[in-house]
Amino acid sequence: MTRWNAPVASGPLKAVVELPGSKSMTNRALILAAQAAEPSVLRGALRSRDTLLMAAALRALGVGVDDEGTDWRVTPAPPSAPAAVDCGLSGNVMRFVPPLAARAAGPVSFDGDPHARVRPMGPLLEALRALGVAVADGRRGLLPFTLAGTGAVEGGRVTIDASGSSQLVSGLLLSAPGYARGIEVRHEGPPVPSAPHLEMTVRMLRDAGAEVETGDDVWRVAPGPLRGGEYVIEPDLSNAAQFLAAAVVTGGSVTVRNWPSATVQPGDRLRELLPLMGGEAELSGGDLTVRGTGRIRGIDADLSDAPEVAQVLAMVAALADGPSRFTGIAHIRGHETDRLAALVAEITRLGGDAEELPDGLVIRPRPLHGGVFHTYDDHRMVMAAATLGLAVPGVEVENPGTVGKTLPEFLDLWTNMLEQ
Repeated sequence: MTRWNAPVASGPLKAVVELPGSKSMTNRALILAAQAAEPSVLRGALRSRDTLLMAAALRALGVGVDDEGTDWRVTPAPPSAPAAVDCGLSGNVMRFVPPLAARAAGPVSFDGDPHARVRPMGPLLEALRALGVAVADGRRGLLPFTLAGTGAVEGGRVTIDASGSSQLVSGLLLSAPGYARGIEVRHEGPPVPSAPHLEMTVRMLRDAGAEVETGDDVWRVAPGPLRGGEYVIEPDLSNAAQFLAAAVVTGGSVTVRNWPSATVQPGDRLRELLPLMGGEAELSGGDLTVRGTGRIRGIDADLSDAPEVAQVLAMVAALADGPSRFTGIAHIRGHETDRLAALVAEITRLGGDAEELPDGLVIRPRPLHGGVFHTYDDHRMVMAAATLGLAVPGVEVENPGTVGKTLPEFLDLWTNMLEQ
């Protein structure tokens, strides 16, 4: 399917949605389980392109990964070489796997989709060089590149600028227990975005038995064995954005099942942000319900710790009764696509008024019309377009299949939500 006609809501929704597991937790659990002292089981693992790429990357390094069903089994093994890793368009794979592959005795090559070749990798590759790993990338700081490992990494102190992505820090921390001296990562530069994802990395490392210390822009992981066992993967709360936003857009009610009462997932900020935009949110009995009030308000919000929800909120803002300003998201220019430019282009294409800021964007609502909504091979642009299409007839969504990156079931879940 090259285009999908986004369905218009016939009235206020009243729906219940169950989401698959978190991509971020699944991929971190896979990396940790690959290094453990005994096998592990991932309960409720997400099966999507990004997680399957991670599983394939680990298999290429000699790790056993049985990814049948929703409970995945990992049999750890020291990383082996030679190997070739396909990163696809996954930031997790391109930033989490190289620090692990650096321990292999031999060459490990990395490449990915065309747009992956422009996503920032320089700080991570320079950090690996500082740790004594030979990196062949033509000094471009981008895919493709090859690591020439010697079978071990000494570890120690490194300083990087991680303002482009928190994954640059997480990747180093997740493999540090296997380094002879562990690691101390110090960040110098503009603030590191997506702080909740760094907290997720730290918590999952500690839960696996690692000794982790944190300070102001500094993280230390001591060397030592990791435990195997069981990982319970939470539902992906970032992927709840479009479903919960649908309640606000239609003036209806949408419930997401199994919402954790305490979590570090950045999508949990939806409980705060959607009420500011005119909804009501209630967490009860393990489920989160958002209700629309018939009014959509513009907001001024810093999304630096929850950039994954920016695209869906931008669509809600385009339907609001006043302007919105989203800041703290300059780094999403380097995600699957330049997300700020893409949002401005598509909102403007459909008659709206959107403008880029140095670290975000301003949206001034205007009457919108249908048309082709380009998605730039970005799964979250598809989800954003679907949200807008609830209220704007004639939105034709380009390449809806790209949702397979993190939520292959999206089109079915969306249709089922509208039919309840």
